[in-house]
Amino acid sequence: MQLKRTSATLASAAMLAIGAMMFGPAGSASAESQMGEPASFTSAFTAMATPDMVVNAQNVLTPGTAGASGTFNYRINSDLEVICYDISVTGITAPFMSPAKTATHIHQGAPAKAGPPRIAFPNPVQQADGVFVSSGCLQGPFTTGIKNADTGVDTGEGFTLDQIEADPAAFFTDTHTKANPAGAVRGQLTAVPVGGIKTGGGAMAASLSGTGSDDGLNVLPFAAAGVVLLAGAGVVLRRRATN
Repeated sequence: MQLKRTSATLASAAMLAIGAMMFGPAGSASAESQMGEPASFTSAFTAMATPDMVVNAQNVLTPGTAGASGTFNYRINSDLEVICYDISVTGITAPFMSPAKTATHIHQGAPAKAGPPRIAFPNPVQQADGVFVSSGCLQGPFTTGIKNADTGVDTGEGFTLDQIEADPAAFFTDTHTKANPAGAVRGQLTAVPVGGIKTGGGAMAASLSGTGSDDGLNVLPFAAAGVVLLAGAGVVLRRRATN
């Protein structure tokens, strides 16, 4: 009888451990989840981030890290509430620092204006060549760890990706460091053709047909949770039909 009870206890503990690995600790501040690429995307955006575009919370020009630059590429499937990111930043110095749960964000704010973060991405990791890189895919709902001062609600709560699609110029992306807490680099989002952007590492998008750009359908390799995810032959990139 004691042996059966011990076996049942061990089995329960094993199941709890597996659940913790799959879903993370209870009460985690993260609402979004890492995932693989969806089969299609409704839009794509890029931002060339520079230190001269950084402003502080009072909308005062506050230059970031001199000589730094960043390429922030995003692909969105707003039907599934999924955003895939490919971020590459050079010329900055760790550590990253922000009151949010990470220091790399998409904010809602016009050019030269501050604004609340809406999505928090994993901070870029320094590579052997000194470039900081982060890539993967997140699925909402999103949280940032920053609370609205008036409502106490997380600044990611209620945000949806179709808001970016509706007005990309109203959003900017950045990363914050201890040396430059207002932002090391910043850039406004600009819409680009789906499948028509390069990865942050400079690799060109590969044609699904394998014959160049004859059909105009491209797919980019992304890494999520440390695993390189390659799109299958059946992946189709699409634009959302306009009404």
